[in-house]
Amino acid sequence: MSDTYVTSAGAASADPSSRYLVREHHPENGTMLGFWIYLMSDCLIFACLFATYAVLGRNYAGGPGGAELFDLKLIALNTAFLLFSSITYGFAMLQAKARNKSGTLLWLGITGVFGLLFLAVEIYEFHHLIHLGAGPQRSGFLTAFFALVGTHGLHVTFGAIWLVTLMVQISKHGLNPANLRRLNCLSLFWHFLDVIWIGVFTFVYLMGVLP
Repeated sequence: MSDTYVTSAGAASADPSSRYLVREHHPENGTMLGFWIYLMSDCLIFACLFATYAVLGRNYAGGPGGAELFDLKLIALNTAFLLFSSITYGFAMLQAKARNKSGTLLWLGITGVFGLLFLAVEIYEFHHLIHLGAGPQRSGFLTAFFALVGTHGLHVTFGAIWLVTLMVQISKHGLNPANLRRLNCLSLFWHFLDVIWIGVFTFVYLMGVLP
């Protein structure tokens, strides 16, 4: 909380004898509470997408299924990229707690590289499937697949943009309280995407190759 004194003309003043006193207060943990509420709403979105896939996941409409389309080795590599990005983000948080600006930026940069590698493999997979004629319009199974995996990919894309923006903020303003709050929020978001992807990898890919 900080005190700002304002004169009757509306100008800010450091003089306590000024007539008006304005208290600027950022509610403690208010940002984190709001972000948790956002994550809960995101959980509902993914729950709907998982439920849709559960209903349509075997509706091949005479087309290919997961056993014919999924390359588990490639998907396992992509899963490793995302899991490693979660570990490196944890290292960035440790550096932030130690007030090491350069170390924080280094590990955030490594996290961003892993995130971009994940997106590159996912884009390649989508392009390959569409090239094979297995686009989202081919069957109910592929519609649900592209909706679920694509929504997760969009979240990772947003997270990567947020990460780059936060790196710029930290490089300019350092590890001030506002940037530390943003780091914590992005940490929750990034680990949340990891948890969702583990569900996707298990429910969509591993179960998808079963006969």
